[in-house]
Amino acid sequence: MTRPGAPEPLPHPVVDNHCHLDVARGDDPAVPVAEALAAATATGVPRIVQIGCDLPGARWAVEAAATYDALVAGVALHPNEAPRLDSLDDALAEIEALASAHDKVRAVGETGLDFFRTGEEGRAVQEESFRRHIDLARRLDKTLVIHDRDAHDAVLRVLDDEGAPERWVMHCFSGDAGFARACLERGAFLSFAGTVTFRNAQPLREALAVTPRDRVLVETDAPYLTPVPHRGRTNGSYLVPLTVRAMAEVRGDDLGALCAAIDANTEAAFGGGW
Repeated sequence: MTRPGAPEPLPHPVVDNHCHLDVARGDDPAVPVAEALAAATATGVPRIVQIGCDLPGARWAVEAAATYDALVAGVALHPNEAPRLDSLDDALAEIEALASAHDKVRAVGETGLDFFRTGEEGRAVQEESFRRHIDLARRLDKTLVIHDRDAHDAVLRVLDDEGAPERWVMHCFSGDAGFARACLERGAFLSFAGTVTFRNAQPLREALAVTPRDRVLVETDAPYLTPVPHRGRTNGSYLVPLTVRAMAEVRGDDLGALCAAIDANTEAAFGGGW
């Protein structure tokens, strides 16, 4: 598959705070890391948070972050992964070891709840896994990265029960303005992906509009969620400028000021020095 061409670079660098550089999309293979980083840097996205969603992906993320200066890592068991495991205890023990393995592992995530792909039979395990990831993030002083699909109320219920860590990110925020306010009241950073450019995403744009500038992040979730006008094609961090420009338009923000805020917010959420 031919990948989309590079957009105009941003006037100030930003961080793609959620990416899966190791994941192929259909028949489109993953781009080598050095190549992906060079393409992203050329459009104003010189740093990436690489997220591992299962044990092989978490191992890969730690190794990549240790190898490339431009990367930091998040490690966790994706909520759809948790019900498939033979031993949640064993898997979480390895996630904890990986989260402790290197100072460039900045996040526990993505964890959370997914009521779209996992039915009633798997939800109790999902919730147990989510609660234990929250505890891990709190104990290790890591940023918690939350996946939430069709589970807004349940995510907030679990967070209220457990107590949110000091730093937490609602990955690929998918709610409306009311849900945005509920997350913000609990201290969240809200991360917006290419979905904010989709025609049917007006409630999401309303959520973006009410999010304070110091709580806004941007991500790709690459290789998925490619922004308009390339929706349906393979995504990459180099396409972040399309999403950020759309965000600035929705918010009525100066593009450079929004970029600078996103960059500062990402350091507040995930730490600096990389």
